[in-house]
Amino acid sequence: MRITIYGKQMTVRESLKTAVEKKLSRFDRFFGEETEGFVTCRVRKNAKIIEITVNYGGVTYRSEDESDTFLTALDRAVESLERQIRKNKTRLEKRMKRDAFALAEEDNDEYVEEGDFEIRVKTFPFKPMSPEEAILQMNLLGHSFYAFTDDKTGEVCVVYKRRAGSYGLIIPDN
Repeated sequence: MRITIYGKQMTVRESLKTAVEKKLSRFDRFFGEETEGFVTCRVRKNAKIIEITVNYGGVTYRSEDESDTFLTALDRAVESLERQIRKNKTRLEKRMKRDAFALAEEDNDEYVEEGDFEIRVKTFPFKPMSPEEAILQMNLLGHSFYAFTDDKTGEVCVVYKRRAGSYGLIIPDN
């Protein structure tokens, strides 16, 4: 796995880089060498925050944790990623064997200021998928909704998690 480590408004020490590489090496059994891993370290007030994003075969795994120390946050974030992988192992294996995740998603973060609002803009390629695949991707990212192109209709749809724990699907009314 290729690992890129960023420090937002800070310099990442070599000892932390070494710890990150050692911890993420445990995922080598799940992912190949073409896998990209991004680790972002930042400090907010007194909290140390680690965000890990792994892109593999078109699926994005993401975990973020904060703690008093970077090492504790790193341990928790790695455990969270491993739980995601194990929880969805069967579904992911089925989809990967059918090559359903052939295109890798790219996140491009930009900040656009409009009046008094600060808007975070993300762009990524829309890949045709079923609502079930979109729900899986939404859960792997830890988001409450996910926009995708329906593989049957070609329409842009949105799946979301309802407060009751079930899922919703928004389909455009033409």
